[in-house]
Amino acid sequence: MKAIVFDEHGSLDVLRYRDIGAPTLQKGEVRVAVRACSLNYHDVFTRQGMPGIKVPLPGIPGCDCAGQVSEVAGDVTDWKVGDRVLVDPVFWDLETGKMWMIGDTWWGAYAEYVVVKASQLIQLSDSVSFEDAACLPVAYGTAHRMMLTRGEIKQGDSVLILGASGGVGTSALLLAKMKGAYVIAAAGSDEKCRQLEELGADETINYSTKSFVKHCRVSTGSLFAGGGYDVVVNFTGGDTWAESLRCVKLGGKLLTCGATAGFNPQTDLRFIWTAEMDIRGSNGWKRDDLDRLLQLTESGEFIPVIDSRVPLEDGIEAHKAMEERRFFGKIVITSDAVA
Repeated sequence: MKAIVFDEHGSLDVLRYRDIGAPTLQKGEVRVAVRACSLNYHDVFTRQGMPGIKVPLPGIPGCDCAGQVSEVAGDVTDWKVGDRVLVDPVFWDLETGKMWMIGDTWWGAYAEYVVVKASQLIQLSDSVSFEDAACLPVAYGTAHRMMLTRGEIKQGDSVLILGASGGVGTSALLLAKMKGAYVIAAAGSDEKCRQLEELGADETINYSTKSFVKHCRVSTGSLFAGGGYDVVVNFTGGDTWAESLRCVKLGGKLLTCGATAGFNPQTDLRFIWTAEMDIRGSNGWKRDDLDRLLQLTESGEFIPVIDSRVPLEDGIEAHKAMEERRFFGKIVITSDAVA
């Protein structure tokens, strides 16, 4: 099969578009012809190598995919060739307690085919495109769990979202607006801010030219005068972490589901106790989050934001655009391999 492969960890130049032998099916497995694979920054971490996580080499990135069943193992009876499916990227081995994830500890979907456990498949109706479905698991499933399952966003909440122009950020914005929240979206350029306004953001902040902390204080006032936001969303960490604590109102919440800019940031405990804030972590998604997102997508209540669609052979350039943050929403790789 054709795939985008890395034989060693490193910079972008370790990626190669080439032929590689497709794995044979084992008990309980299904081969899926990948129709769409959405990109996540996790793909960059996988390519670079992550401390404590052993990625089998050669490796294939790509955590999110939707496609059609092309082959089933002899013991698989619930699925047949041609079925339209969304893949839940994660498989928990109940016997060993270990977790496997495509595009991470398992070959991913920057490829014509991907092999997964049958239990990872979710039936995909004809009313949902492969491209839309492929956007849902990692970024949108994570955002759904963070914003609604863990964050309990409700109507009337004021919500500041940092890094709002990527996959998690745009989905967090859409979910917050769906609940009737007032959203302040922060991004790194005027163009991205304009696009966020078109998505429904009530206010935007270009943090490359303006301090989001200053915007908060000018717009809402000081902490003890009722200033700050009900919810601050920060999944980047790094230099923005301590600053984001200054934007949480008295009794408010700070939500996090990642640390793309650094996992060991400075903090300021004074703001945590003074604001009596609630810091809630959210780790990935559960199957219920994906089921709910599919329902919302099928009904038209939730429409994934797709930046661009590129064929598999152009996937390395797409990966580069993602790493350089030259995108808004989700980049999707497509393939037309035989099912």
